[in-house]
Amino acid sequence: MMADSSTRRLWGRTRVLVVLCVVAAVAAWFWWHGHSGTQAPGFKVGALATPVSVVQARAGQVDRSLRALGTVTPVATITVRSRVDGPLQALHFVDGQSVHAGDLLAQIDPQPFQIALQQAQGQQAQHTAQLENARLDLTRYETLYKQNSVSRQQLDAARAQVRELQGQLQTDQAAVANAKLQLSYTRILAPVDGRLGLHKVDVGNMVHASDTEGLVVLTQLRPMDVVFAIPQGRLPDLLDARRTIPDLRTELMQAVNGPVVATGTLLAVDNQIDVATGTVQLKSRFANADDTLFPNQFVQVRLRLGLESGVVLPLRAVQRSSAGQFVYRIDAQHKAHVVPVVTGVDDGNQVVIESGLTVGDTVVVEGTDRLREGSAVEVVAPEAPSAAVPAGQAKDAGGPVPQGSRS
Repeated sequence: MMADSSTRRLWGRTRVLVVLCVVAAVAAWFWWHGHSGTQAPGFKVGALATPVSVVQARAGQVDRSLRALGTVTPVATITVRSRVDGPLQALHFVDGQSVHAGDLLAQIDPQPFQIALQQAQGQQAQHTAQLENARLDLTRYETLYKQNSVSRQQLDAARAQVRELQGQLQTDQAAVANAKLQLSYTRILAPVDGRLGLHKVDVGNMVHASDTEGLVVLTQLRPMDVVFAIPQGRLPDLLDARRTIPDLRTELMQAVNGPVVATGTLLAVDNQIDVATGTVQLKSRFANADDTLFPNQFVQVRLRLGLESGVVLPLRAVQRSSAGQFVYRIDAQHKAHVVPVVTGVDDGNQVVIESGLTVGDTVVVEGTDRLREGSAVEVVAPEAPSAAVPAGQAKDAGGPVPQGSRS
């Protein structure tokens, strides 16, 4: 029993000694590598510089534009209705069909209107014959009057009879024209080019001129308008640009900063500001030759006002605080300094700096969240400056932009 107890104590002391030796060895290894200048990969002892990406301010041009959400609106939306009453005899279209102005869409039973026309024409023929006879009588009375064979009263009566029948004949001509017009209304024609919707009345049904729903709705798709609104604060910029370029270029995108799907021109500016929203409505027109635009579709609108020249930076380089806008400028000693700036127009990617910077200044575009005034920086990825925009052309998929407007 005594031997077993001594053995256990001996093993316990041995384990403690081994642990202490291991700890001492690890501490000695760290001490040695710390003083020999060797450091673990990816770790720099005493590193204080903040890695940043920078870009140089350049002289360039930024596209001045207004952006808004617009609604595609057809130039004409027509509810095709019958102008006469009668049974619907035939439909000459299929739902969703594209038609041209003058195409036959529907046929109302024409027989009652043909009969009415024949009656009017018969009445006209009767009165025409009577007028011819009255004129012959008038000629005879004029001859007899010269021979003193009839009285003045009889001659005047013959002349009145001719005038009465002439008036009656004019009435008959109007009746015939009206009957022909009513008969023509039995053929319902497309008033404009466009696309038909779903028909609302089936063949065999009685249709009336008073029906409000009509037979079908016809929508004109070429050209197509887009209605959108801008804040009233941007109205002076728009009006100033429009004085130089009345037909301002308008571009449409399916999504913000997406590819341009249609290009048109500004058509009209509303004559008053909506007091409820503080906006003014605009309308632009698009050819829509490929039927890209669809009625009531929502689209992103970019109305180009021209180009603005100045000192240009990427928009993400500009920071904002309660004191205003600023950038981090890097000096020759690789120190960051807070520089307040005044910005001008931007196109979503580039911005014009109106004051605070000069061409050639180095500005931080990435890594700003870790910077303070006087922070040391290490440039790890200088950003290539964007190519300057040629005069009259925006750096965008939209293509050339008209010059000459400033706001």
